[in-house]
Amino acid sequence: MYDTVIGDTPAARATSVIVTRGRGDCTARSYLCSVTHVRYRLATAAYLAAAAFGAFWGTWGSAVPRIRDQAALDDAQLGTALLFVSAGALPAMLLTGRVLDRWGLRFTAYAVASLGVAGVVVSVSAQGLVALCAGLTLVGMTSGAADVAMNSVGGRAEQRSGRPIITRSGALFSAAVVVSSLGTGAAYAFDAPTWAPFAAVLAASAVAAAAIRHALTTEPDAGSHETRAADATGSASAVSAVGTAVAPLLLVGALGALAFASENAHQSWGAVFLQDVFDTGPGISALAPAAFAAVVALTRFGASTLSPRHARTVLVLGAVVAAAGAAVVARAPSVPIALAGLVLAAAGTAALFPTLLSIVSRNVVESSRGRATSIVTVVSYLGFLLGPVYVGLWASATSLRGAMISVAALGVALAVLALPLLTLSRYTITSAPAGSPPGAAERTSA
Repeated sequence: MYDTVIGDTPAARATSVIVTRGRGDCTARSYLCSVTHVRYRLATAAYLAAAAFGAFWGTWGSAVPRIRDQAALDDAQLGTALLFVSAGALPAMLLTGRVLDRWGLRFTAYAVASLGVAGVVVSVSAQGLVALCAGLTLVGMTSGAADVAMNSVGGRAEQRSGRPIITRSGALFSAAVVVSSLGTGAAYAFDAPTWAPFAAVLAASAVAAAAIRHALTTEPDAGSHETRAADATGSASAVSAVGTAVAPLLLVGALGALAFASENAHQSWGAVFLQDVFDTGPGISALAPAAFAAVVALTRFGASTLSPRHARTVLVLGAVVAAAGAAVVARAPSVPIALAGLVLAAAGTAALFPTLLSIVSRNVVESSRGRATSIVTVVSYLGFLLGPVYVGLWASATSLRGAMISVAALGVALAVLALPLLTLSRYTITSAPAGSPPGAAERTSA
């Protein structure tokens, strides 16, 4: 009787409400803390993979002349050998998508480590054309795998957090390219052996791979109960069958190909343009790729502060700016003006592909993320490969200045096609972060 009387008092009832509410608040806070921790680990894995990827390619870019001399090749033979990077990368990209969907994102750690190993192998074994071609095939395979895996991790992190993880990863990649290329150049200036910078990249990749593996230990395997549940609930419920259809992925990939064609056209031909048009020396012409990469990094860091809802504006405005930059380069009367145009083009192209990949990442179901990422990456990569060839053909038919006008046309085409093709794809621009409780979208938006 005494207990019943006490339990029925207003004070007891108020205390019960407070305790129940407190427990509910504690559970909600624990849930949010757990979700935030998972998102942090995913973002960390994406950033580490991007930094390791950029360190490799920055080192490679500075090492190409050394590799060519070590293998005793002329420029034509070197060009032939470089095609084997693509020969290895394209099939590896498609296969990696399947691997990720089958065994999960932890494969990213092994892809990053294997790329570091491939760099050491090619730097040591490049003794002649055949050996270099074999080594570059290995580089292409491991690079393609790391590329798709890295973007898949970033895509999952972005879908869960609602933040521009892919753009930030791209910024870290570009920054790592600049730092590692300068470091490699300095090492070779002090007569370091060809393999030494690649050994440093291998060590860094091994550390990054171990950290990535640890960061992804809590991620469920693809096809697991948790992954299937993520496909059926949370923000994934807003993702329709469009997210796994091939046609929308091809449409976005086509836009990515235009973006990459413009970007790599400048990266590959910028130094040549300065040397041939303005008769600059190697020192001045080297400013072109260095300035381009630095501006890309800075622009991506800046673009990562924008909300995903501005994706359409970023794409159209970026394409217009890229076209304007190429036009300035084409008409430049002096080296400073040409470099200014190159900077403008870099700022325009910087956020294009990361933004497209971000849109895809928010519209695919988790169990097909690897496949979707690989399809978009492969189609876009074709533009990366064909961009320099496109410039070469126009330069042969007209001149280098005329070729830069053709690059400007790529930017115009992207600006015109971006919105219609995105509309045809039926992809939504933003979505609520996966795994968030009701009402959490506002708290986790960029």
